[in-house]
Amino acid sequence: MKTASTLLLILAALAAAAVAAFLLMGPARVWRVFGDPDLGPIVFETLQRRATPNDALACPPATCAAAVDIISPRFAATAADLRIAFARVMATEERIETVSRNDDTMEDRYIQRSRLMGFPDTLNVKFIDLGGGQSSIALYSRSQLGRDDLGVNKARLARLLAKLTQEVKTVP
Repeated sequence: MKTASTLLLILAALAAAAVAAFLLMGPARVWRVFGDPDLGPIVFETLQRRATPNDALACPPATCAAAVDIISPRFAATAADLRIAFARVMATEERIETVSRNDDTMEDRYIQRSRLMGFPDTLNVKFIDLGGGQSSIALYSRSQLGRDDLGVNKARLARLLAKLTQEVKTVP
């Protein structure tokens, strides 16, 4: 009985030490053990989706070869203006870090961390000029950690597109 109590006490002390280390180091440094939280650039037109359910894709019709979760709307704005509006939307999001902005390709990349544990997700964004003062957007959100995101990435894309449609008029 004494051995079991001692073992439980040791396990509790180790768990407390692990929690303290996590809190002191911060989630960003802890999760870096699993690699760079920025999963890097992608090419939407040739993107191959993951086999695990921890990503989500939003694209306008005939843009992405991969299966999409959400069809992106057509906006009554140039790609440059849509990008500015999207930056305003991203400013309303919590726990966001801008990783890359490429003016030549009109692509941006962000990392958004989960509220409680700080898990990093990479968000790739491409602004697509459709001509005639119209544009659309391609979004790909994927988790660095875990096998299943429980719908978090798809919900993120839906939320961002809903906010964007509040900022910029859509075209039928």
